[in-house]
Amino acid sequence: MDLNRAMIIGNVTRDPELRATAGGQNVCSFGIATNQQWTDAQGAKQQRAEYHNIVAWGKLAEICGQYLGKGRKVYIEGRLQTREWETPDAQKRQRTEIVADNMIILDRKDVGAQVASRDPQAATMPTTPSVEPTVTPLDKSIGDSEIRLEDIPF
Repeated sequence: MDLNRAMIIGNVTRDPELRATAGGQNVCSFGIATNQQWTDAQGAKQQRAEYHNIVAWGKLAEICGQYLGKGRKVYIEGRLQTREWETPDAQKRQRTEIVADNMIILDRKDVGAQVASRDPQAATMPTTPSVEPTVTPLDKSIGDSEIRLEDIPF
């Protein structure tokens, strides 16, 4: 049994680039930075960033292109894939990417205000007003009366 799964939470490092293949399939690529913090032997706090290349296909690519922007905090789940190619001057290159299967935006909508200013359609999206939930009893005849063991049907 094999497993190829990647799950990361980090910040988008560059605006997503949405394009279509020759066959008409949407593909979106962007970067995410994850940070690691630790305390060294001398007690000083250390920090290191790791940069990940993300590729999304199909409907997920459209969603990433529309809602993500530099600085947004996201969760990405997918699989690792390494591509290899040769440059015109005959140098071999390779790039490891996370091919996204799932994406969840983790920050508030107003944090990514630059995304709305970049995408006019996102700026016109309706927002739902904050409404306090109201609880209404299903049967007003019940009221606050106590439930007896005999009333339970099972």
